[in-house]
Amino acid sequence: MSESDLMSLPEIGAVTAKQLVTVGIDTPAVLRTVGSKEAFLRIRDQLDPGACIALLRGLEAAVQGVRASDLEPQVKTDLNQWKKDLDRDSERLSHVE
Repeated sequence: MSESDLMSLPEIGAVTAKQLVTVGIDTPAVLRTVGSKEAFLRIRDQLDPGACIALLRGLEAAVQGVRASDLEPQVKTDLNQWKKDLDRDSERLSHVE
């Protein structure tokens, strides 16, 4: 399997596909199994500390097989809150170290 298999999913372009493969997510099935939040965490922690909400939404859209604009409003709200909580927790930890 390759990046092109991942690029067959909605919202997954060349850059995101390369990131996913780099963090050990090399097929659409693996992405669906791992889920958008774990995939996002892997990318953020291993490759891109500044990963944004658009990436998280895109990953969730890919998991669901829809465009990001077609995600249910509650899903978008949940993702936004999860990302805010993650950012807050990361900020808190950075002050501890």
